Amino acid sequence: MTEILINKYSEKGVPLPLLQQASEESKKKKLTAAQTNKVFQSLESKYKEAKIHPGESIGIVTAESFGEPGTQMTLRTFHFAGVAEVNVTLGLPRLIELFDARKLPSTPLMEIYLKKPFNKDEKHLEKIISKIASIKLTEVLSEIAINLLKSTIEFKLNKSRMRDFGIKEEEVIKTIKESSKTFELTPKDDRYVITSKNAEVTLPLIYQLKEKIKIIKIKGIAGIEQVLPKKVGKEIMLIASGSNLAEVIEIDEVDGTRTKSNNPFEMAKVLGIEAARQAVMNESSSVIKEQGLDIDVRHIMFMADLMTTSGSIKGITRSGITSEKESVLARASFETPIKHLINASLKGEVDYLNSVVENVMLNQPIPLGTGLPGLVTKLKEEKK
Repeated sequence: MTEILINKYSEKGVPLPLLQQASEESKKKKLTAAQTNKVFQSLESKYKEAKIHPGESIGIVTAESFGEPGTQMTLRTFHFAGVAEVNVTLGLPRLIELFDARKLPSTPLMEIYLKKPFNKDEKHLEKIISKIASIKLTEVLSEIAINLLKSTIEFKLNKSRMRDFGIKEEEVIKTIKESSKTFELTPKDDRYVITSKNAEVTLPLIYQLKEKIKIIKIKGIAGIEQVLPKKVGKEIMLIASGSNLAEVIEIDEVDGTRTKSNNPFEMAKVLGIEAARQAVMNESSSVIKEQGLDIDVRHIMFMADLMTTSGSIKGITRSGITSEKESVLARASFETPIKHLINASLKGEVDYLNSVVENVMLNQPIPLGTGLPGLVTKLKEEKK
């Protein structure tokens, strides 16, 4: 019975996935044939109501749909799961970050999902986290100081901390030596001495070298500052402060099909432009929902499509999407009009007045609504 209904309403233009979903829900609720038919009728009616009519000014509707709730959004940074070290930018600042297409989010974050059985048992977590979290030299030092008389840097390793991280002293020394060829490392009693190879060693140079040495990565993945476990339903996942998707998904225990970053540029680089489009949609939706606001998903999809349609992520800024508009007058109406008009004049560009802004500027009917179609009428021949 439901197959007949699906075919019937599919021919009327209702999308097949919607019909299949309605059919599954009807079976779960054990509806009668008459009740199922009513569900399909209601679905067709709602679908037709939701369709956007030709000539609808979706641009201004989308702008209004984001702009009005945007005035109610907070300007704050959220402390994730009550832990001070892991922060997430939310509200209006995050939305601006996304739509401006900023390459580096102010608070990069990763959701790392694990494969079975690692996502069920907590005993594997410590080992996996130690593979991911970046450990810098400063975390395994008990002291580091500058010898002003000899212009050298001396440091002492903290054996207890190294045992906690599962790091051997030989690994640390090897990593330090491989990090740069500008200094020499020599052991001295229970500590190590770093001497610069530069002929002229100044005090500022020594201080700079000390700061560089402190942040040398000893273990883990570069860019991942901290990793915390989180229970989601029946499985355990990891929240990482920082982002390095390419290296994280190469870890054997990590489920690369579900792991994601809150940086759309990183998603595009590793997984492609479609993944970046989905990331923009997911991030925008989560920010809006977190604020308790309701924006139709089609507006969010439209913005994501607009930003990624060229194959790369472009922000809604004068150097992004706006700069690529075909119309000279539309480009000039946004920002820096003189520059756009002069450049267009030098190139001999032609504006075909196909969009809204330029027609408003010239006091002509805009190609929206009733102004969209061109009408051709056939006049009755006048009687002789």
